[in-house]
Amino acid sequence: MAMEAQETKRGKAQLKTSSTAEYFAKNLQQVGFSSPTKAVLTTLKEAFDNSLDACEDNDILPTIRVEVEKQGKGSTKNTDLIYISVQDNGPGIPFKDLPMVFGEYLASSKFGRGRCTRGQQGIGISAATTWAMQTAAQGVKVTTKTKGQKKAVECRIEIDLKNNKGLMKDRVDIDWEPKHGTRVEFWIDGRVQLNGEAGIIAFLKSNVLVNPHLELSYKLMEDADVKVERVSDKVPHIPDATAPHPHTMKLGEFMGHGKLYGNIPVKEWLQTAFSRMTNPVFEDLIKNHKVPKKIFDLKLNDIKEADFKDLFTAIQTAELPAPSTGSVLAIGEEGLARSILRLGEIDYFSVVSRKPAICDFKPVQVEVAIARMTSRNDGVNEEDESSEVIRFANRVPLQFDKSSCAIMKAITTVNWKVYGLKQSRNSAPTGPYIIAVSVVSPFIKFKNASKETIDASDELVEEIRRTLMQAGQRLSRHLKKEHKEAMLESKMQHIEQFAPILVEGLVRLTESSQERREMAHKGLLKILGREAKDAKDELAEADRKLEAHLTQKKKRLGAAYDIVTAREDEQEEEESRSEVRAGKKSAKPNTKLKKGVKETVDVIDPEDVKKDAKAHKKPGKPAPVAGVKKAKAELKNTKAKPAPKEIAEAIPAKGKSKGKAKAAPAKKAAPAKKEAPAKGKAKAPVVKVKKAAAAPAPKAPAKKAAPAKGKALPKAAEAKKAPAASKKPEPKSKAKAAPVKKKAKGKAKGKAK
Repeated sequence: MAMEAQETKRGKAQLKTSSTAEYFAKNLQQVGFSSPTKAVLTTLKEAFDNSLDACEDNDILPTIRVEVEKQGKGSTKNTDLIYISVQDNGPGIPFKDLPMVFGEYLASSKFGRGRCTRGQQGIGISAATTWAMQTAAQGVKVTTKTKGQKKAVECRIEIDLKNNKGLMKDRVDIDWEPKHGTRVEFWIDGRVQLNGEAGIIAFLKSNVLVNPHLELSYKLMEDADVKVERVSDKVPHIPDATAPHPHTMKLGEFMGHGKLYGNIPVKEWLQTAFSRMTNPVFEDLIKNHKVPKKIFDLKLNDIKEADFKDLFTAIQTAELPAPSTGSVLAIGEEGLARSILRLGEIDYFSVVSRKPAICDFKPVQVEVAIARMTSRNDGVNEEDESSEVIRFANRVPLQFDKSSCAIMKAITTVNWKVYGLKQSRNSAPTGPYIIAVSVVSPFIKFKNASKETIDASDELVEEIRRTLMQAGQRLSRHLKKEHKEAMLESKMQHIEQFAPILVEGLVRLTESSQERREMAHKGLLKILGREAKDAKDELAEADRKLEAHLTQKKKRLGAAYDIVTAREDEQEEEESRSEVRAGKKSAKPNTKLKKGVKETVDVIDPEDVKKDAKAHKKPGKPAPVAGVKKAKAELKNTKAKPAPKEIAEAIPAKGKSKGKAKAAPAKKAAPAKKEAPAKGKAKAPVVKVKKAAAAPAPKAPAKKAAPAKGKALPKAAEAKKAPAASKKPEPKSKAKAAPVKKKAKGKAKGKAK
């Protein structure tokens, strides 16, 4: 009996209709209000998108201010009362339209128009008002002012859920500083998430990337104010609306679409409501697909359902031209390149903006930006963690349900290892990278009403994949170049590590001097290019100090800085003029050589030769100093005569351990008229090396002193040579000087006895 009574009650229940507002009020999770955290982000997102669209539709460079603040405890469990404010410099909203904009579902000027705008359905901002009413028992507070208005309108909008109507309350006229614009304020229950892929900062950063013309300032919770300047002064032109392609329709949509246009002829309806329905298409349908010509002349109300189905089937099988790609909007590579630098410390980035393509008979524009960060601010391990993926649909960031999105599927199917990135199987590449993918189309197909993920059709995934591969190729070229530079640097570091050891060994073997050792180290640095790098670093440091000094000086002087600087410049100019008048520029030039520059004229000092011989003397052998003294005395008593080339070449360099003298040139004999100086104080005259080695001296008449000179000079050369030196003279000099050297040696032994 009880069961029968219950069935009777059920049978007596009456059917009733619910308004759209009532449906969404009970199913807010379908439009992005599934959790307190998500509710805060969705509310901010809807207000932010409306502000951007309003500015762009009226050719206004957007300037937006965002504030998010915690103002107490929420009415529901584990929530806070969150204040959200979004203010723009848009055209403003006429006050009579405010109830419809913020309090009525499906009230939109962009619904079904086929434009690349952010909002299209007219659901989001009304759902945010509903959430505010349900959680905080108050609607949305709106302040707006249109151009030419003296005062702004401030009011509160609530929703009549049964009738899907907006209600305006507490309207007042107030003084407001901006000339035009709108401010929207919500008080809702929620929880604030600032960081992470689903955080508010990620949302704002993403909008900065795809909107180079945006100037944004925001204050989030207790954090400091942040301002991001625009990098482009060009407002993007949104193309005109385009009609859908017939091949994108289903039968029910096709028939329902016809009822929207009233009682007009079928041909006129097809040409107006769809794209690519031209006269040649109608001729093809009549000739090849057997569509009766009279159907196109009938009114929409007179056509039968069977004829509708036949017409739809014929259109679907006919070959129609692809839809126009002129309705899509591109950010552009230049805009992306400028915007991506605002995300943080970027090491390198690659940007690709492909030509619009047709996917599933819909025009699509895909753009990709890949950037490598010098350091990530989210505190993750850069090498092990997955790269950050930022997805966009019609320039709106998508922050939830990324696993089933077409963009994520395209990223995971690319082999990133080919381009030098690390990647696990079926996943995004790892490392400190940001991969941003933007898909723009007037007919994007989303998987849900909250527009959180793009439907993954095969053609769309393939188009996104090709764009990613093109960006990966550009990134690969940079990474390969970087790898080569790293390898070269590694080799240079090895040379730097072991070359000094080699230099030290050679110095010990050749018994070279400290000066020669330092010259070898300097030459090594020059070869490796470190010398130029050090000079650049020093120059940069000097510039930095100068800049700091000028900044400090400017701060100290204030407004008088320019005057003082101009006066100092005038004084310097006057001083330079006075120097020119005084003839200081014609003064003797400074003959002091710069560091590292060697003289072209060498001086041979006999005392240095004697000291060098003593330093290299070996035990058991007599020192050949006597030969040097004898040669010295004979040279003084001999008339001036140029030395033969053979004798000049027989005198070797000064051990190559001293850096002062390189090669011993032939000595000029002192004039016979002059008195011989005292012993030990005579110095050889200055002789140019180049002149002595370039051409042999002209032959002079033979004199008696010449043989003595020939015998003594090789002995002086021997005294200069270190016994341990292994360098041999040139073959020509050796052949001619050998007999003279033997006789001189014999005379030296006799003197020693």
